[in-house]
Amino acid sequence: MDMVTGAQVAVALTVPIPRERMWDLVTAVDRIGEWSPEALDGNWSDGTPAPAPGARFIGRNRFSNGLETMVTCVVIEAERPGVFAWTVLDGADLVGSTWRYELREGGEPGSTLVHHSFTHGPGASGARADAETDPRMLDSRLVTLCRNMTTTISAMATADSTMGAVR
Repeated sequence: MDMVTGAQVAVALTVPIPRERMWDLVTAVDRIGEWSPEALDGNWSDGTPAPAPGARFIGRNRFSNGLETMVTCVVIEAERPGVFAWTVLDGADLVGSTWRYELREGGEPGSTLVHHSFTHGPGASGARADAETDPRMLDSRLVTLCRNMTTTISAMATADSTMGAVR
């Protein structure tokens, strides 16, 4: 039984940043290392000046056990200022996971409701390998992802408001 494919988590946070500016932050793959506890950096790999469907970027991650990985990501949706989504490919170019940001107007003027989700795909990943060894590992990984997603969004908002934001 495949308990990993389709496993998902999502977080929703309202941040005191206008939606257009939050779009700039969530699509700044080259700055993700400033905010994420796990993603060290990212770089557009095909000369793409802006996110667009089909564009690729390379992400580098470090996990709590010290393991570092590089992954190829393919943008599947990029609709400014509402949706930014990408898939992470495994070594066989199968979808290992899908990540998605949806940005909506927040309840207060100048705020954004950020909905960030992760869905595991059918491809290979560390989460899949761990779950095959011990099914409880998947739950632990999903909790970590949820915490990291919340931390990343909060750090983006904090950096933007305290640093005057590079625009």
